[in-house]
Amino acid sequence: MRYKYCENMAMQLSSLGVGTWSMAGRNAYGLVFGRADEARPIETLRALLDEGVNVIDTAPIYGMDSAAEKLVGKALQDDYREKVFLVTKFGDYCNAKTGAREIDDSREDILCEIEGSLERLKTDHIDLYLMHYPDEKAPVKETMDTLNTLLEEGKISHIGVSNVSVPELEECMRYAKIDAVELRYSMVDRQCEEAMKWAHGKGLATLTYGTLGGGILTGAFRTLPHFEEKDIRYTFYTGFKEPLFSKVQKLLSDMDTVAVKHGRPVSQVVLAWTMQKEFVTTALVGCSSPKRAHENCDATTLGLTADEISFLDSSIERNLS
Repeated sequence: MRYKYCENMAMQLSSLGVGTWSMAGRNAYGLVFGRADEARPIETLRALLDEGVNVIDTAPIYGMDSAAEKLVGKALQDDYREKVFLVTKFGDYCNAKTGAREIDDSREDILCEIEGSLERLKTDHIDLYLMHYPDEKAPVKETMDTLNTLLEEGKISHIGVSNVSVPELEECMRYAKIDAVELRYSMVDRQCEEAMKWAHGKGLATLTYGTLGGGILTGAFRTLPHFEEKDIRYTFYTGFKEPLFSKVQKLLSDMDTVAVKHGRPVSQVVLAWTMQKEFVTTALVGCSSPKRAHENCDATTLGLTADEISFLDSSIERNLS
C-alpha cells in the first residue's frame, strides 16, 4: 500500500480508501447501487484493511436505516478499529414524513446525528467528521461552532467538508480548522479539480469519491447497460447515459493500450492515474468482494510514466471535452 503524509493532521493516509455507498443497498429515498449482501461487505472491508487500506468513508444516508454505518461498525470489531481512519458525515437525510431528501447542518441536527453514528459505528470517536453538503438554511458559523464543540469533547478528531466550492470552503475555514475536503473527481468528472488543487495548496487532505465514475471506468461496460430506474448509476453519475457513454468508450480504448502494456486491468490504470495526482491524498473506491479488494489495492504498485499520464490526459481532453 502507498501512503501520503498529511502534515495538518500529522498522519499517514492510504492513497487508496474505501467508500461504502455501494455496499449498503437501497437507501431511504429509494436509490440503489446494484445489489448488496451483508456478509460480503464485512469480509471485503476486512480484506482491504489487511491489504493496508486505512481510510473508510461512510455516511448515515448510505442504505436503509443507515445500513452502511452498521456494516462498518461490525467490520471494525475484533481490533480492526485501531487500524482505521474513520470518516463519516452529517446533514444529508430522508424526511421520514415526506420521503424527500433534505439537507440540515443545524446544531440540533449535528448533535443528534453524531450520537447515532457513534452508536452504529461502535466507536467513541470519529476521526474525520464531514459536512456532507452545504445547507442554505443553517448559518455556517453555527455549523462550524457545533463541530468545534464536538472536537473539544473528543467525539471527533478532525473537521472536514464535502461537496463544496472554494468560496464555501473559505467560509467554513473562517470559523473552524478544516483538515480535509471530499469531492467528486474522476477522469469523467473533473469539475472539482481546481477546488482540489486549491485545498491541497492550503494543506488540506483531499479525498476523491466517484473515482471510477460509478463503475463506467472499470472497463466492464463496453455496451450500454440497463439498470433499474433508481440505480445511482443513472440518477447520480452521468457516464451510463448518452452522449457521454460513447465518449467514454473512446477514452477506454486509449486506456486499454496502457493497461495491456502493463498487463493490468483498466481499473488499475484509472486508480493509478488518480493516486499519482499530486493534489489527491486518498482516492475512495467502492468494492464488491475480497477479490476485487486485492485487485484495487494492487493498483498502488502500478507507476505510470509521465508520458503515459500525458497520453491519458490528452485522451480525456480530446474525447470528453
